[in-house]
Amino acid sequence: MCDIDKNHLQNAVDTVNDHYQNKSCVAYHDYREMMARDDLDAVLLAVPDHWHALVATEAARRKLDVYGEKPLAHTIAEQQAIVRAVEKNKIVWQTGSWQRSGATFRKAAEIVRNGLIGKLVHVEVGLPAGHHDFAGTEPALIKKLAVLPEKITDPAFIVPGTAAWNLAVTAPPPELDFDTWIGPAKMEPYIQARVHMNWRWNYNTGGGQLLDWIGHHCDIAHWGMDADRSGPSEVEGHGDFPDANAVWNTCTKYRIELKYPRDVTMTIAGGHSDIRSGTKWIGTEGWVWVDRGGFEGSNPEWKKYKNLPDELRKVKLYESRGHQRNFLDCIKSRQPTITPAETAHHSAIPGHLGLISMLVGRKINWSVAHEKILNDPDASNLMSRGYRPPWKLS
Repeated sequence: MCDIDKNHLQNAVDTVNDHYQNKSCVAYHDYREMMARDDLDAVLLAVPDHWHALVATEAARRKLDVYGEKPLAHTIAEQQAIVRAVEKNKIVWQTGSWQRSGATFRKAAEIVRNGLIGKLVHVEVGLPAGHHDFAGTEPALIKKLAVLPEKITDPAFIVPGTAAWNLAVTAPPPELDFDTWIGPAKMEPYIQARVHMNWRWNYNTGGGQLLDWIGHHCDIAHWGMDADRSGPSEVEGHGDFPDANAVWNTCTKYRIELKYPRDVTMTIAGGHSDIRSGTKWIGTEGWVWVDRGGFEGSNPEWKKYKNLPDELRKVKLYESRGHQRNFLDCIKSRQPTITPAETAHHSAIPGHLGLISMLVGRKINWSVAHEKILNDPDASNLMSRGYRPPWKLS
């Protein structure tokens, strides 16, 4: 186990040792030291977005198979680096886009791929809006205090353990190596409300609801569209953003319109009532919608099927026995997993491009073949980010 928070690390080690009823689990502070062991086959990576690329490429360089979380990385350029590292080192990669291992999601995608809704015309991808306070730091108070750290200065109000304390600039706790936690991102003062779990809501370390969820519902959308190696040519997004210096500064409401090959369009939205959570494919002869715990279609008979009948199921998609089980099976077989790195890369690109479009305030054009934004240097610059020394992505 490796973690830079001593409390988290101890909890992880205790969990493993309790399971095996021994004291054999070794604790590490530096992932590079852990990955240098010669007795490892694979690693599971659950780090904030801004750390994905460095940790993943180090694992690939060490020939370690990887189960990594979505989105694939914090930027498009970092995703490209991961894909190259995976291909160069011929490792097995599984992305945590676990919905592909769900039978209902597979059935919905197969309905589309088998032409049961006719020619595909439009796809709707509904994602969450706002911010979700995973760490219990009271977002209502953040809103009340205008979410600017400098506003939280009243000593009488800032009491350890209170919500205001969670939002204040304070010294990092002794158990956390905060300098390493910030890592390649821009150095910022420690604020408890934007570190563990809630790093998602700060663009320095995460990508907001859009990037947190794009690797789920857009991933399923692409599966049904047969777009695992494709993508949009035009992307235009509009959204509502807090102040750039807010404790949580990620987009709270957004709508992105995209154009794909074969005259297919897509809408990705969060906070818009006309776009339902989940994935909906609309064709010339029907429609199908799927979400966690929900499935509907223009043909009521589809809901009754666990799998499509063979006479309708000419196209059969990859079938997984379980997302983690699939990863382990593929480590042994050396076959691709159900969500390999390149698939995850393409699933996340619409979210990254949508965010870039919102930030520059205009439509952008994307070359799928060359993976470049066309004729827009300012937008192109947002495909990557500078790294804080001494961190480098090789």
